[in-house]
Amino acid sequence: MASKKGPRQFFGLKCSVCKNFNYLTERNKLNTPDKLKLKKYCKHCRKVTEHKETSKLK
Repeated sequence: MASKKGPRQFFGLKCSVCKNFNYLTERNKLNTPDKLKLKKYCKHCRKVTEHKETSKLK
């Protein structure tokens, strides 16, 4: 299988309230150089909270 090469990078999103790893996504490093902060639903808190980018994938 061919490897993907390019500026896209996989990372995880961690809830800022309960610190649980909830989402896996990717972004283009060239277009968005800063770390992402998104409001997403946390199934552990059972509400919408801010999720921050984390480079460590489980």
